[in-house]
Amino acid sequence: MARVEDSPWAIPVAQIASRAGQSKPVDADFPAPSGIGDNIVGIKEGAPVHVSGQFDSIVDGLIFTGRLVAPFVSECTRCLKPIDEDWPVNVTVFFPYESAADKNAARGGKGKGGKSGKDEEVEIFAGEDESEDTYPLLENGAFADIEAMIRDTLVESLPLQPLCKPDCKGLCSQCGVDLNENPEHHHESTDIRFAGLAALKAQLEAEQGE
Repeated sequence: MARVEDSPWAIPVAQIASRAGQSKPVDADFPAPSGIGDNIVGIKEGAPVHVSGQFDSIVDGLIFTGRLVAPFVSECTRCLKPIDEDWPVNVTVFFPYESAADKNAARGGKGKGGKSGKDEEVEIFAGEDESEDTYPLLENGAFADIEAMIRDTLVESLPLQPLCKPDCKGLCSQCGVDLNENPEHHHESTDIRFAGLAALKAQLEAEQGE
């Protein structure tokens, strides 16, 4: 049976869980869990996710406030260029002690969270009268497991239609030329209502040239 301390997502927090008012900084890379997007829009499993911030102990648990930065892989939905950039998301989440977790379960608490854009903050606070997203403390509060926190936070923040830049011009609908690199590119268009006249004109010009 695997030990909790051997998990790449387990952070030792026993030294601050003993009493309120203690803090523990975090500034390290953790492997991206599976299930963050797909092959088109997502973060590859095992890719380094940089986690920076700190755990603060309160009466009924630990609050983590920080920032996740992950390597985002996708392609622009307008020009189809590959996107390979860092994806930052701010987050505040709650890790309750076992007694606090039991209270939340008894209330039938259901997690909440919203879809957010790039660099948008996802905030979840503990509260007696409202539901909350919570994440586990293991081994009687000795370790905080951040695997689900990383997955949930990044999944919620991924864009539905990623762009290489906000003002991407996309591709020409007629020939596929990249309009970002050829902003003056255009095609002469003929009103379909005059297509017959244009054909007749071409025919007459051809006859006159014979």
